[in-house]
Amino acid sequence: MNDNIPPVEIEQLDNAPPVLPGYLGITPPPGKPLERFTRTWIDRPEELLKAVNILKQAPVVAVDAEFTQIRTHVQGDNQSPSHRLALLQLAVEHHCYIVDTLRLNDLSPLAAVLANPAIIVLLHGAGADLRVMSERGLDVAHYYDLEAASRSIFGQQESSLAAMLRRAFNVRLDKSLQRTDWTRRPLPPAMVAYAARDAEMTLALYSWLEQHYLWALKIHEHTNQVKLEPVADCRRALSVLIQLMYRSRLLRLIADLSLVQLAPDVEPLLQAPSSDERAASARTLGRLGVQESQPLLQALLQDPVYDVRKSAQTALRYLARKETRSPSPPSKLVDGVRSWTIGEANNAEDGNDWKARLRSIMGDS
Repeated sequence: MNDNIPPVEIEQLDNAPPVLPGYLGITPPPGKPLERFTRTWIDRPEELLKAVNILKQAPVVAVDAEFTQIRTHVQGDNQSPSHRLALLQLAVEHHCYIVDTLRLNDLSPLAAVLANPAIIVLLHGAGADLRVMSERGLDVAHYYDLEAASRSIFGQQESSLAAMLRRAFNVRLDKSLQRTDWTRRPLPPAMVAYAARDAEMTLALYSWLEQHYLWALKIHEHTNQVKLEPVADCRRALSVLIQLMYRSRLLRLIADLSLVQLAPDVEPLLQAPSSDERAASARTLGRLGVQESQPLLQALLQDPVYDVRKSAQTALRYLARKETRSPSPPSKLVDGVRSWTIGEANNAEDGNDWKARLRSIMGDS
């Protein structure tokens, strides 16, 4: 310690001017006025599939969730708070989809968007939204947390979506319905518009942050490395393997790992010259639960080869079911045709078992 520096007296601190609130730095000029969005309410499976076909073509998708806190009874009289996902809003350029997650039991088609590492998902305050989506089977592979990025630039008190929109666009965001009951149906038009606006504004804010504060976005970029690694490695293996036997083993591995991100890589194999590969790819898409593949699987019901038609039929039956069966090992039918059972991978397997299986496939080939 330098003895030449005089100590700070308590009186000096008491007489010091108060710390000024808010952000005192220079802010870039406000952005352009927000463009209008076309809003679409989604409460039917076929509507969800159409929306996914558009959403998965976008490089960036803004997502916001509306949910209601509920109480669940546990031991004794204690209650544990939980959340029920009521709406999911997804915005891309010029369009916003409001998904009724109470009406739709199966949200798995959205995995083609949210679990695709090539698509950046934008969230403002990611924690709660990620949790409620995960409870419905939706995991996000690649996302930016705009609230965290805003906090790194302007501080915690200036990082809310409302505060950031005032700063970026001179827009005041109405948050009066934030704590309303989102489970009520039908939702009044004002509540639908309110829900859509958060996703639309998040998309607009991203453009402003990307233009002026790209560094902040990058330090709050998140990728699910655990899931991305098998996706990348299995995609690479699928592109280099030639022998049909090993490709079939690889397709089984893709299904066991539930790598729905690889569905676009598997779908072209439904038209492969080999009937074995057509059948194997149909089984894989069925096990992955890829609802968008239904038209392609329907076409395989007219395939000249019985094994292909049978595999397509079984896959379609699985996609039509609301509940999955417990896995069981393959068996032989009386007529000698091998059957297969749809189910999740064995949870008791080691987390790195897929690596050993992939090495075995590549090594044997």
